[in-house]
Amino acid sequence: MKRLKNFTLIAVIALVGFVACQPAVQENETNDNEKKERVTMKDLKGPHALGDLPYSHDALEPYIDKQTMEIHHGKHHQAYVNNLNNAIEGTDLADKNLEEIFKNMSQHPTAVRNNGGGHWNHTLFWEIMGPNGEGKPSGDLLQAIENRFTSFESFKEEFEKAALTRFGSGWAWLIVDDNGELQVTSTPNQDNPLMDVADMEGMPILGIDVWEHAYYLKYQNKRPEYVANFWNVINWDAVANNYEKVRK
Repeated sequence: MKRLKNFTLIAVIALVGFVACQPAVQENETNDNEKKERVTMKDLKGPHALGDLPYSHDALEPYIDKQTMEIHHGKHHQAYVNNLNNAIEGTDLADKNLEEIFKNMSQHPTAVRNNGGGHWNHTLFWEIMGPNGEGKPSGDLLQAIENRFTSFESFKEEFEKAALTRFGSGWAWLIVDDNGELQVTSTPNQDNPLMDVADMEGMPILGIDVWEHAYYLKYQNKRPEYVANFWNVINWDAVANNYEKVRK
């Protein structure tokens, strides 16, 4: 019976990955901004590409399993890249980097918002994780966290709350705002704080994906357990490097 349940669950996740790679819906601007045109997703080399993981698919076990990483990176992230390249093909957005596009996200089609965000968000996500997570930062980043949130434990509580209270799919973030202050926030779907549509804007230096495809194979509906285990796979050196880049 357990074997049958596992087979059924794997079949469902595989179907989700297949659907994610189907033709993208690109929203074209018209007088009423309502007309949508279905476009065929081409296998083309555009300005954006899927990078390699900086570690093996099983490197984050037992906290994030190998199969989830294979599907999440190789299927879901790849689909965002493909759909983004198709959404911007033949437009002036093809010559802009994503951070430039995000500044005026409210003026661009939904396909660019969803897939551009999906590509950027996941790229950061892979980079700030790694095996043998230290569990706690050090140096200037730790000092900044303690100054802003009074303690590292208080920061963890606020970050976990943002991840757990984000209804449906989305992300929780640690960002540096325009005043150079650390803030915790969350965004729906594939939005991020670099977009002009975000409730709180700033540069993300740490983020957690709370879409179910990020954890369902291992944790099913137990998002709190997934979020709690996330601290075991954070590469704090990478997060600190992101923080230093923003400060310069």
